[in-house]
Amino acid sequence: MPSQLPSLMQPTPEEARKTPSAAAEDTQWSRPECQTWTGMLLLGTCLLYCARVTMPVCTVAMSQDFGWNKKEAGIVLSSFFWGYCLTQVVGGHLGDRIGGEKVILLSASTWGFITAVTPLLAHLGNGHLAFMTFSRVLTGLLQGVYFPALASLLSQRVPESERAFTYSTVGAGSQFGTLVTGGIGSVLLDWCGWQSVFYFSGGLTLLWVYYVYRYLLNEKDLDLALDVLAQDLPMVRPSKVPWRQLFRKPSVWAAVCSQLSSACSFFILLSWLPTFFKETFPHSKGWVFNVVPWLLAIPASLFSGFLSDRLISQGYRVITVRKFMQVMGLGLSSIFALCLGHTTSFPKAVIFASASIGLQTFNQSGISVNIQDLAPSCAGFLFGVANTAGALAGVIGVCLSGYLIEATGSWTCIFDLVAIISNLGLGTFLVFGKAQRVDLTPDHEDL
Repeated sequence: MPSQLPSLMQPTPEEARKTPSAAAEDTQWSRPECQTWTGMLLLGTCLLYCARVTMPVCTVAMSQDFGWNKKEAGIVLSSFFWGYCLTQVVGGHLGDRIGGEKVILLSASTWGFITAVTPLLAHLGNGHLAFMTFSRVLTGLLQGVYFPALASLLSQRVPESERAFTYSTVGAGSQFGTLVTGGIGSVLLDWCGWQSVFYFSGGLTLLWVYYVYRYLLNEKDLDLALDVLAQDLPMVRPSKVPWRQLFRKPSVWAAVCSQLSSACSFFILLSWLPTFFKETFPHSKGWVFNVVPWLLAIPASLFSGFLSDRLISQGYRVITVRKFMQVMGLGLSSIFALCLGHTTSFPKAVIFASASIGLQTFNQSGISVNIQDLAPSCAGFLFGVANTAGALAGVIGVCLSGYLIEATGSWTCIFDLVAIISNLGLGTFLVFGKAQRVDLTPDHEDL
């Protein structure tokens, strides 16, 4: 088998002579394949967030059981991002190298297992904080590869004219997953305890992994990918990432800064909103504030993708559309975040939270797709770099939020922080953002 691998993985002379656009067309999904994979990746993203938000939903109950204060809860919540920021570039590189769908499947099988056994880890000894922090770091490490691998996969398999809607559809799984855990998880939390929420999200992930492995992936291709990784052989035509060329471009730095801002703002809200509502409105129902914002965010995500592709098809410049999406996703959403910090009405708080979360989904049709505009040949790598920056900012932002709440006794400072971060990223992208490819050699820079 090892002797046959190089011949299987080297390009033929005909493949080597193909232009980048012709090679891309050969690897793109057919319409039925695209629909099937979009649906399964939507479900995969949903389960990713089911596992991710299980801890924020259960934090209050776990804090009561284990005696955590706000600082300790902040450590557990932020520890996910400690691992998450370390595997972004690795995930993008592996996605570009062996195929994003294989990277996603392998990582999901492991994070699903860890999520399912988290309650068992919590009762191994008296070091509850250490064990929970360790499990969240591992989960972050494994989930960190997902979105860079997804960006690599979609940049290779979906045409540019359909990319925004496909990405926003798949990205809607993040809101759907948060909705599922917020709704069903809140019911399980009340009826069966916090342990049942971890069993639920971890078990569903493992079922999804089995289905994708059994019915969508070629077993031989997956085995080949594992052999390639084990023997450090090139699976596809070797390609060097033009680091110097990429990072000399202001548009690349603008994309990184904007992705950093959108990720950090989202992670802060994702981690602290359940606790904010529970403490500010103690008599409110958990299923309301854990469900309504994410329920409304699903159609907002789909609409943003549809609107983006529609505007481009009508002749609007790609960069104009991307910047408009960021104005909505970072600018307008931050205004509602500010309003959230200055209201004492529960219905208004739910409306403001829903508007802020819903508008943030426009980032998926803005900066997330702009990274694929800039460098489709190494989109996984570049998205990994940008998301690493966002994850690092998420570690600092989520942890800093806990300290600010503890020090000031007020939630207003958290939403002020979200607004500042969002608008810094927006301003950078509006000034320096572009949509021309920057990964081509000078002979091919004709877009």
